[in-house]
Amino acid sequence: MVIGIGAGDPEYLTMQAIHALNRVDVFFVMDKRDETRDLVRIRQDICDRYITDRTYRIVEINDPDRDRTSVPYRAAVEAWRQHRAEVWEAAIRDELEDDGCGAFLVWGDPSLYDSTLGVIDHILARGVLTFEYEVIPGISSVQALAAKHRIALNRIGGPIQITTGRRLQEGFPSESDDVVVLLDGDCSFRHVAHEDLDIYWGAYVGTADEILVSGDLQTVMDDIERVRSEARARKGWIMDAYVLKRKASE
Repeated sequence: MVIGIGAGDPEYLTMQAIHALNRVDVFFVMDKRDETRDLVRIRQDICDRYITDRTYRIVEINDPDRDRTSVPYRAAVEAWRQHRAEVWEAAIRDELEDDGCGAFLVWGDPSLYDSTLGVIDHILARGVLTFEYEVIPGISSVQALAAKHRIALNRIGGPIQITTGRRLQEGFPSESDDVVVLLDGDCSFRHVAHEDLDIYWGAYVGTADEILVSGDLQTVMDDIERVRSEARARKGWIMDAYVLKRKASE
């Protein structure tokens, strides 16, 4: 199973996800590096909190490094997914009984900028293992961020766009007034600071380390960059997202 566990707060888990947890024999957890042990710990805490009267194991998998220097971004990601598929395939083969139930606990929702489903497709395409699986949705960081800032993502009858920091560097989308930005390691909102925009930013949303900043983009962007840098230095990692909204014309 692929289980969405929400964006940080254990209470973000749905009842469907809790029922799914209680069917699992082995949980496969990605261990990327020492700095992100928090993410492994939160998954362990979720299992301890919600699994009742069932014996289960957690298997940590060393996550392959991704080549972040490669110019062809898509090719680099595809190669990394293939490498992940090989590692995950070996773990499933070695750690899960033929009639067992295994699961990956996905931060947020598996459908939104997460590689888990793509890696599983690679595993099945390789033809070495055959298995059925289901996907349990979770509360995404986008939903959690909007709730924390008490904003609606869309306007009446209007579209929203969900994009990445890399794409935002090409400019604010002309076809939308409301843009959600994920996977931005470079504070790409600076590339659109000339626009008349409000920003609603959050890091570690739903956790004890949650940070929220909002306001006129030009006014608060330096504060966001400073706070973000300090938080990353303190914890060794950061997960953040933001919404940009074009101001309504007078």
